[in-house]
Amino acid sequence: MTLDRLSLTTFRNHGETRIDGARQFNLLVGENGAGKTNVLEAISLLAPGRGLRRAALPDMAGKGGDGGFSISADLAASAGPVRLGTGTQPDRPTRRIVQVEGADVAANSLSEWLSIGWLTPAMDRLFAEGPSARRRFLDRLVLALEPSHARNSARLDNALRERNRLLGGEHEPDASWLAALETQIAESGALVAQSRARLIERLSSALTALPDAPFARPALSYQPGGPLEAGALASALAEGRRRDRAAQRTLVGPHRDELVVTMAGKDQPAAECSTGEQKAMLIAITLAHAGLLDADRPGVLLLDEVAAHLDPVRREALFERLRAGQAQVWLTGTELAPFEAITQEAAVWRVSGGAVERIS
Repeated sequence: MTLDRLSLTTFRNHGETRIDGARQFNLLVGENGAGKTNVLEAISLLAPGRGLRRAALPDMAGKGGDGGFSISADLAASAGPVRLGTGTQPDRPTRRIVQVEGADVAANSLSEWLSIGWLTPAMDRLFAEGPSARRRFLDRLVLALEPSHARNSARLDNALRERNRLLGGEHEPDASWLAALETQIAESGALVAQSRARLIERLSSALTALPDAPFARPALSYQPGGPLEAGALASALAEGRRRDRAAQRTLVGPHRDELVVTMAGKDQPAAECSTGEQKAMLIAITLAHAGLLDADRPGVLLLDEVAAHLDPVRREALFERLRAGQAQVWLTGTELAPFEAITQEAAVWRVSGGAVERIS
């Protein structure tokens, strides 16, 4: 299952953009602000969630339109092409519409069709930010391998919000209603936590097999925010009601999980490593995860301005690892020179002012 054709209508600075004939390597070149990252963002919205920018839906609608936007993609599959679509209507700019073959579906169902991952310059701050950013990163990696993770995560989030609302209320929460919510949190939370733990175990094995160079090799560990089994988590929630009521929020559960990353060669926390080392570890994690996709189901990898910041040795190593995998890769850059090693095999588009022209 690969992305073959992409269409954008009044999305960001793209009025009417159509990209046809994608290959394993797909390169978007153009000046800063031309709209390259907007194309990647559009592709990222073909997965559950808020896309690679985590932007509000009304902010995605382009100027000159009617206040809505649309993104559609044709997937090439052995059983025949499949069309995915998403966007908003002008009269309901905050409601996302998702369609498969023209029929409305839940956004979470997109994970059944495409596995999409990305690496952007903004992610350079991942190790310095709070745990929630790393949980989102971890969940995106899990989702690429386990489509049911989207449904489990949504169910967990909904139950947590409701429990926290009751805990923060003026009146004492109803015990039976709390118990029902805690059962839902425990059931969905255990599935979420166990999926995260499985991913870290598989990813750690893949990273251990990689050489220490040219990319800094990270060591990963998973620190759960509560028991991994549903029964034990339910008990912990029930026992913590008084404490949680005082704090007005739930203090135990997968929403407090942490992904811990250290640089293996130096045994140094990632947050204390140099910016270059942190970027190299992110690339190593991304490539190792892409290797896991090869064994399960091929996906789409979006790399925004990654190659330009690598020296020639690391750039060539990046291309070689991507070439060896089955994931379809979309890259952006301001010029062709850094991509010389792959331009002969890549589909290349020049982006300018929201217009996209194929040049090879």
